[in-house]
Amino acid sequence: MTELRKERLSPVALHHALEAVWGTKPGWRRLATINHNVVGKRFMLTALIFFGIGGLLAMLIRVQLASSESVFMNAEQYAQVFTMHGSIMMFLFAIPFFEGLTIYLLPKLLGTRDLAFPRMSAYGYWCYLFGGSILIAALVAGVAPDSGWFMYTPLSSATYAPGINSDVWLLGITFVEISALSAAIEIIVTILKLRAAGMSLDRMPIFAWYMLVVATMMLIGFPPLILGSVLLELERAFDLPFFDPSRGGDPLLWQHLFWLFGHPEVYIIFLPAAGAISTILPVFAGTPLAGYRIIIAALVSMAFLSFGLWVHHMYTTGIPHVALSFFSAASALVAVPTAIQIFAWLATISHGRPRFSIPMLHIFGFFFVFVIGGLTGVMLAMVPFDWQAHDTHFVVAHLHYVLVGGFVFPMMAAAYYWLPHITGRQPVQHLSQASFWMIFVGFNVTFFMMHLTGLRGMPRRIFEYPSEAGWETLNFISSIGSFVMAAGFALLALDFILLFRFGRRYHRNPWKAGTLEWAMPTPPASYNFASLPSVDRRADQLDPHTLGAQLAAGDGYLGFLRDDRMELLAVDIVSGEPEHVVRFPRQSYLPLWTAIATGSVFVLLLLKLYWLVPIAFTVVVILFLFWTPDTAETRDIHSLPIGNSLELPPHLEVERPPSWWGVVLAIVADATAYTSLIFGGLFLWVSAPNWPPADKVELALAPSIGIAAMLLASALTSYRAASAGPHASRYLLICAFAQAISAIGFVWLSFTGLTDPTEHAVAATLLVVFAYAALHCGVGVVLAGYGVWRVHCGYVSARRNLDLRISKLWQGYSAAIGIMSLLSPVLLGSLASGFSP
Repeated sequence: MTELRKERLSPVALHHALEAVWGTKPGWRRLATINHNVVGKRFMLTALIFFGIGGLLAMLIRVQLASSESVFMNAEQYAQVFTMHGSIMMFLFAIPFFEGLTIYLLPKLLGTRDLAFPRMSAYGYWCYLFGGSILIAALVAGVAPDSGWFMYTPLSSATYAPGINSDVWLLGITFVEISALSAAIEIIVTILKLRAAGMSLDRMPIFAWYMLVVATMMLIGFPPLILGSVLLELERAFDLPFFDPSRGGDPLLWQHLFWLFGHPEVYIIFLPAAGAISTILPVFAGTPLAGYRIIIAALVSMAFLSFGLWVHHMYTTGIPHVALSFFSAASALVAVPTAIQIFAWLATISHGRPRFSIPMLHIFGFFFVFVIGGLTGVMLAMVPFDWQAHDTHFVVAHLHYVLVGGFVFPMMAAAYYWLPHITGRQPVQHLSQASFWMIFVGFNVTFFMMHLTGLRGMPRRIFEYPSEAGWETLNFISSIGSFVMAAGFALLALDFILLFRFGRRYHRNPWKAGTLEWAMPTPPASYNFASLPSVDRRADQLDPHTLGAQLAAGDGYLGFLRDDRMELLAVDIVSGEPEHVVRFPRQSYLPLWTAIATGSVFVLLLLKLYWLVPIAFTVVVILFLFWTPDTAETRDIHSLPIGNSLELPPHLEVERPPSWWGVVLAIVADATAYTSLIFGGLFLWVSAPNWPPADKVELALAPSIGIAAMLLASALTSYRAASAGPHASRYLLICAFAQAISAIGFVWLSFTGLTDPTEHAVAATLLVVFAYAALHCGVGVVLAGYGVWRVHCGYVSARRNLDLRISKLWQGYSAAIGIMSLLSPVLLGSLASGFSP
């Protein structure tokens, strides 16, 4: 048995013992923290700094457009400011801010101590910080992206954007998206596996349901953008013609890949804010949330519908009429689940006795602004109207009414609601109402005028306009409103500073809420709960005051320390019954060093030092492998006491621990990117000009069969290794050899089986498909070799075979990817010009 401190500790002694293990160390050791409280606050603070920068850029835009004769900025400067404003608000503020709020809040709402992969959270934050800093540094240096935050080709291609401006966007945003994907996996696994005992799916707080849906959308929605960015960077760097119509490419492919991400992103931004409203509103209404289950159904339906709306942004690109009617109907239909949520909130208010408060004031501001944005969205869903308003300021106004109304106002409500939890102080509120009304009035003056200028024909993205157009008065009013709004945000920031400095302290749960985050002292301890709760009802109808005292005394699960290790419970996905004990890694600088190494890969690509990239990438892989020994065991444990006369096995000895689910979700994201790649090839065949190519696609049959045999061998031997326990080395060595041969085979096919990939998009697409398969085979080699090392070190037994089962997952998936890649020349080659075996 592992060492267990059996003596009953007082609440104060238990607090100090847990804080010594979970807490953040002072000084430079703060950089090693992986605690979700610290990481979440870092995300939010950094996002707010980026928001301030983006807001400053917005003011520059409004100064330029205030007059038809403005000489404040020239065309190049305006293009950079316009592009960076949109990029910062969409990629560096909105999504990272709710990621930070979720990272901070979710474990508390679920009744656990941290997220599933705390080092991945820390790594994601550093990637976000470094990626965003690349963009800001480019802005300061005068080489910021200037092709719009949507980076439409061919304007962003090397022909029309020959500098590094577009490369900064493509590489910087891709770097940031690593953070988003890691957060999505982290959130899903945490919600599914790391809840309080007894918290079944139908007892989860509604915010957890919102974030489960949002994280799933991120997992599927972000890979197409990452793939599109990779393809465009390959075109810019190596002249591969994915978007060049003269060589079989199509600029519309970029729009499809971008909006496959872009339109779901609107709901990815809105739904966390809606989750905050669904959490806050019942508290101030004094009644449970109306329509809990119907809201969940609406969330799921909205997620499905959101992925069928991407052509909503492409009505004027020559889409066939049948397709237009489908996407128009889907765009209108998505208003139904949105309306369900709004009516549920109104029903909650009508069933209760609402209390007036600053959070409620911001929620009412949300209702007003977001409903206007939703109505204009339905207008733009109608094809005839969209044809008239497309690319005008009417669309700009709609976008801001939806995103600011649907995100910023709810997040301001969330800030006033949860800042007392973060700081242990309640708002002073001397400036709260004044800041709200200045933001509310200034926002509506700014963007309502844009509806009018748009209806009068003012295009988007222009930096000057003729005085005789009749837009100047409306633009001037809009600019005045923007400065009023900016002053309101300045008051809001000052109000928050006063809260931190002068806010009055309070007893637990000042809002009389029924969720678990208030069942702890505030500001919270690093471990959240001295012992973990058990839930017997819906987790927004609890008694935090009574429950908090019990948990602080150690009356729940894991109310002790064992081996000075961080531990928490994993539960059954559906029922919430305790399943096993998850033993966390210790604090470490490795996430920081790994993020720096990852950043060096992107910086080297930006500087065109391609020969150094493989070295940097190898360093990244090695650093990730260094993460693993901290949680390893050299002996079987079988079971661990968790309190209340219950014993559970550790996560290394169960079939599907959180890390297994994390790999499954990573494979889902990867498969989405691969599917997007295949979709890109099929789209080019259907719509791109200059097809078929002059040269036939030829592929040697015998090597292809040999590669397929090696892939199957790797999958079979990895399956055999997973059941061989400590005797798995020989199977793993065979697996590594087979994957290495497969990777070499794909590289050989790329050089011998394809024509010059710069000549036509068919060969370029197949080159990327083969490279994708070769990369996956390379990862398979690393995992098989890693398994050999784990067996050699004694970290693997018949019970402790998690590493081998994870390897089996990847090897099987890699084999499937490889075989489909071998078949892709048959498909694309025959579609393009006939296949010659």
